[in-house]
Amino acid sequence: MCTKMVQILWGCFLLWNLYISSAQTIYPGIKARATQRALDYGIQAGMEMIEQMVKERNIPDLKGSESPEFLKIDYMNYKFINIKINAFSLPNTSLAFVPGVGIRALIKHGTASISTDWEIKSPFFQDTGGAKLFLSGVYFTGIVVLARNDFGHPILKLQDCNAQVSHNDISFSGELSVLYNFFAEPMEKPILKNLNKMLCPIITSEVEALNANLSMLEVLRKIDNYTLLDYSLISSPEITENYVDLNLKGVFYPLENLTDPPFSSVPFVLPEHSDSMIYVGISEYFFKSASYAYFTAGAFNVTLTTNKIFNHLIRNSQGLGNMLPRIAELYILSQPFMVQVLAREPPVVNLLPGNFTLDIPASFVILTQSKNSTAETIVSMDFVASTNVALAILGQRLICSLSLNRFRFSFPESIRSNIEVLRFENILSSILHFGVLPLANAKLQQGFPLPNPHKISLVNSNIEVLEGFLLISTDLKYKTSLKQQPSFHGWEALNLISGQWRVKPAP
Repeated sequence: MCTKMVQILWGCFLLWNLYISSAQTIYPGIKARATQRALDYGIQAGMEMIEQMVKERNIPDLKGSESPEFLKIDYMNYKFINIKINAFSLPNTSLAFVPGVGIRALIKHGTASISTDWEIKSPFFQDTGGAKLFLSGVYFTGIVVLARNDFGHPILKLQDCNAQVSHNDISFSGELSVLYNFFAEPMEKPILKNLNKMLCPIITSEVEALNANLSMLEVLRKIDNYTLLDYSLISSPEITENYVDLNLKGVFYPLENLTDPPFSSVPFVLPEHSDSMIYVGISEYFFKSASYAYFTAGAFNVTLTTNKIFNHLIRNSQGLGNMLPRIAELYILSQPFMVQVLAREPPVVNLLPGNFTLDIPASFVILTQSKNSTAETIVSMDFVASTNVALAILGQRLICSLSLNRFRFSFPESIRSNIEVLRFENILSSILHFGVLPLANAKLQQGFPLPNPHKISLVNSNIEVLEGFLLISTDLKYKTSLKQQPSFHGWEALNLISGQWRVKPAP
């Protein structure tokens, strides 16, 4: 009996642990996938950026000491300073995914042209001048390991670095350059030996510098005066043979409150496509969190005065602008009035194949607008507006616009038979269609920013509405015309925000 009870308790314990672990599972609101096509294009587009970066880099001085037999001296100390790479070519470069690890880079048959100043000291003489080095047979292989830190930033590590230069030719300039050039060939071997020792440490330091920039990237973006958007990585990148997936939290918060919404994200799987360079899945959770955050921040409550209503109706309709003053005179005794649209609950988001809808439960309240007395409510009624959401990508933003599909009003039982009140249904329908929706669409035109690397634009983009998420398929284009300095700050649209959020790690 005791043994059986222990087994039952142990089973309950296991079930409880399974429940706790499943309850704590966080699924991404946004999935971003880069395919092999993105890597191939990255080689092509990255060369210009790498070339500019390499030319501007300060390469460490190269120092050494040799005892050249051909000069019949005991030792000769040399130093190469102000080393600059003037040109380089990496004709055989490839990038490939290493499942579960990172991205392998392979460079073969590279060349580089380098200029430098030099100093030579020996027991009998010292001299300075300039020199040019031509390197050939440049080879590099290594794996860039992709991970995340505790704050949701991407981090990179270089492993299995192997870099070397097979040949170098050096030509000197200076007062004794004829002499040095005559004996240049014996000096090339020790120079090449020391240079090869420096290559992997130099490349590793560049990766570390890149990580320093990535760690400064703010993954919380202030969208407007109401909300923040969390772009932090919730897990290390998932790497297969054909692509890498980035799982981003993709959740909105009210500006003054970083509490997660009272509903959970659910898993979704990107289709196994490879025709585009990038695929971005934006889940229903992303939009639901936006709906909840804006509702909590009071963004859906709108007050329209008579003048605002007239202006919107005149701009967006024909004839209604002249009709509304007569309506006001008939029903409100020529007094100015206000219309309040108050959201009762967060708008309901539904993503079904080919169909994105937003149902908005709200209240209409019409009040007199009196200067000398408290505003008096003329009529109040609840309604639900069902809208279709149209989507487009403009620049680096996802743009949404609403169109009214249908609406339904609900009246208090006490006024359901009041004909004068019932006539407000048509009036309020017009206000909703020609006044409120244009205001909402004007706000939505600001769009939601999409994560994008520095100086990269999205082209050939396509949007599909699937079960529970949007799928954006897009290619990339490097903006070669921009004269900005290369940088590795990643999502260039992300702004620095108050430091109080900077210490909040992603779960």
